[in-house]
Amino acid sequence: MRTLIAEDDSTCSMILETLLKSYGSSVVVSDGEAAVKAFTSALVGQQPFDLVCLDIVMPGLDGQACLRCLRAIEESFGRLGSTAAKILMTTSVNSPASILAAFRGQSEGYLVKPIERNRLIAQLSSLGFKPL
Repeated sequence: MRTLIAEDDSTCSMILETLLKSYGSSVVVSDGEAAVKAFTSALVGQQPFDLVCLDIVMPGLDGQACLRCLRAIEESFGRLGSTAAKILMTTSVNSPASILAAFRGQSEGYLVKPIERNRLIAQLSSLGFKPL
């Protein structure tokens, strides 16, 4: 499993990277623009990400806008449905409007920080991901 972690807080990105280590490799970026670039490069290189963890509050392109961009990029590559990446919002924003926007943007999950190991593993399991 290849994971893209878009998180501007280095402690949070380190925690996510550690929790996901047993599932495969991760690439960490600190903002939405970098996430779009890494995501596109992975598709062009035919090594797409299986999972994307997106923070919502990031400088520049926020997580909600980034989510919409990633889904549009996938569509342009013909990656829809089961071939699309699974995207989890991993954020401190815990508002019904934000949660609804994420699911409307085709996010598969929404985890509120601090990320709890058991909740993350349950979410990964529900998406069909298993440790190596």
